[in-house]
Amino acid sequence: MPIINPDDDGFLNLSDHDSFAGGIPHNTFSRMRDEDPLPWTDFAGGRGFWSIVRHADILKMNRNFRLLSSAQGIRMEDQSHEEYLARRTFQETDPPDHTKTRIKVSKAFSKPVIAQFEDQIRSLCDEILDASFSSSEFDAVTHIARQLPMRMLGQILAVPDKDLEWLVKKGDELIANSDPDYTDHVIDQVDTDEFRLMPFRSPAGAELYSYARELMDDRRAAGEDAGIMGMLLEPDEDGNTISEDEFRNFFCLLVAAGNDTTRYSIAASLHALANDACLVAQLQQADEKTWEMMPDEMIRWASPTFHFRRTALDDFEMHGKQVKKGDKVILWFVSANRDADEFERPFEIDIHRSPNRHVSFGQGGPHVCLGMWLARLEVRVLMQEFVKRVKSVEQAGEIACLRSNFVGGIKKLPLRIQLA
Repeated sequence: MPIINPDDDGFLNLSDHDSFAGGIPHNTFSRMRDEDPLPWTDFAGGRGFWSIVRHADILKMNRNFRLLSSAQGIRMEDQSHEEYLARRTFQETDPPDHTKTRIKVSKAFSKPVIAQFEDQIRSLCDEILDASFSSSEFDAVTHIARQLPMRMLGQILAVPDKDLEWLVKKGDELIANSDPDYTDHVIDQVDTDEFRLMPFRSPAGAELYSYARELMDDRRAAGEDAGIMGMLLEPDEDGNTISEDEFRNFFCLLVAAGNDTTRYSIAASLHALANDACLVAQLQQADEKTWEMMPDEMIRWASPTFHFRRTALDDFEMHGKQVKKGDKVILWFVSANRDADEFERPFEIDIHRSPNRHVSFGQGGPHVCLGMWLARLEVRVLMQEFVKRVKSVEQAGEIACLRSNFVGGIKKLPLRIQLA
């Protein structure tokens, strides 16, 4: 059931987006965990990098921001200091700077606040599934997985519904900048130097910048509650306000990462249902405790954020290798989530798995995902409403995966359903 690149002989190049286009190179990650847990990879797009692939190592190193810094970029690509300053979000900062920004918005994404959205999410799921189930066959990514996060994005950002399709399209162009199905400016296939100061080196960044600037002006003029964006605009305890660059970069982050990762978690969950009738039956009989555990297992299974990069601030030794100050180090969350030393039967879905210390949300470090409670809630409610309505579900054609070694998942999933 796991989607593994059929060309994965155990030695695929992790810097190549094509290594992920046919599925995740799990064979390569398994070999690395067993034989070479800190491999070096040459990178045609810049300086090479070290890879951390074991669960225990990632938990340990992810929290050590004094040794491995986010403040020089979080993707494989090299950046000049000018590019970094122009494009950074609070993800690309270390404490205490990271903490200051996080405090401003963390309350709005806390578990108690997000729990208040459950009825609204359930209502949205009803609408989405009513529309999707009007046909017995449909693309589940287009009609379901894309729809729920997109509509919730509008609620979080307090933007008009009429703008949502455009915003999600631009978000796809940013975070899926390596996939020709989503952008004409494919990062490793065309010259994107013209857009080097834009997020993800994408022209969509300029368009989102312009939208964010207008949104910021409108919110300030209105002086009204503007949700998350309003919180960002409020002065801190020292009277300092967020800069335009900081505001628009955070806005781009919410549009891209806040939508895509949940979409791909939902898509992976639906793919699992379509290929395992026992899983459907298990969920139809699940009790409340199981439903609370299930989202973490499905998000572990999906692992939609494959990696984050760090930069070594000092020399250190690990697994007999010498990492030098300034070296790039990649934390492969997708590998850690299949580590048999942490997870029993890691290539199987166990909705009763407990404990479940997956690292899909960047657990263990200061950058743990702000949106994790929202993602869990969306996955749980959507799956509850889905299995409630179906007698059977099966895959109705070939799937397609995103061409990306950064954020990935199923971008096309034909399903055939029989209603209960």
